[in-house]
Amino acid sequence: MAYEIVIKKRFTYKVQKVLTYLEKEWSSKVASEFLLKIDHRISLLVTQPEIGAPSLKVKDVRGVLITRHNKMYYQIKNNKVIILNLYDTRINPKKKRY
Repeated sequence: MAYEIVIKKRFTYKVQKVLTYLEKEWSSKVASEFLLKIDHRISLLVTQPEIGAPSLKVKDVRGVLITRHNKMYYQIKNNKVIILNLYDTRINPKKKRY
């Protein structure tokens, strides 16, 4: 069964911030590779939505690593995978919502 993907605005905003940083500090190739990793994870979630680890803070939220520095959080509701946010894994755990 394939799930529908819904992407929240805050996730899109965070991805744009990371891409801008990567293009400025590294290269457009690195930014493109980052986008490919996100696309790959999302394509996995379409068919296997429970691959992410459950959040310890919020019920029904799961997280999956994009890179070692970025983690994507999502929910599964009514045959939909809702992509919520992208967090840097190096931030203070107390500041993480999920």
